Amino acid sequence: MIFGKIDYINLLPFHVFLKKSSLQSSFKQSCERKKSVPSDINRKFKKRAVDGAFISSIESQKKSIKPLSLGIVAKKNVKSVIVKEGISKKDPASATSNILARVLDVKGEVFIGDKALKLYIENPEDYIDLATKWNAKYKLPFVFARLCINNHHSFYSNLTKKFKKKSIKIPQYILKHYSIKRGIEPIEIKKYLSLISYNIGSKENKGLKLFFKKARFFKHIK
Repeated sequence: MIFGKIDYINLLPFHVFLKKSSLQSSFKQSCERKKSVPSDINRKFKKRAVDGAFISSIESQKKSIKPLSLGIVAKKNVKSVIVKEGISKKDPASATSNILARVLDVKGEVFIGDKALKLYIENPEDYIDLATKWNAKYKLPFVFARLCINNHHSFYSNLTKKFKKKSIKIPQYILKHYSIKRGIEPIEIKKYLSLISYNIGSKENKGLKLFFKKARFFKHIK
């Protein structure tokens, strides 16, 4: 089994969960081999080079894809999906966030992931948090990605159930590692992770459906 890993801080609790689990070492090693940015993981998943991965929401709506009730959810604000107003420019690592900016009619340069988080923490007044804008407008959480599978449905389904039951604490040595690597203080990483949830329930699905409905007008615009 091969899992496509998005190596962003927003999935750190899930990666710690996998690391601490009793899963085979070959599976854990495959996560490291296939790690990349969201847009590349989307391509790998489409080519069936990975069995499971967190896929950008905009890609996960395809009928051939089987999403589970686990994802990357911004409850209100998120800090890591932002726009600097000005000339419109996409983030090449993104799929969903570029379209979200269009749906919300926010013009400027899109930044996602840990680089965006660092930018926002340093100068929050310079950026628009797209999750905040979405929530203010529609009063719904925003789902940026969903765990989807190509193979081994029962395995990933059980993994999802186990993760939801766990209260994950990030070890200090891992926090320190990401802090040094990404240039973000451990306390800021903790604050950031408190903004994110992973369960996709009724409110999250309602938000997804609304986003898909609005996004269809922008998906094919270059």
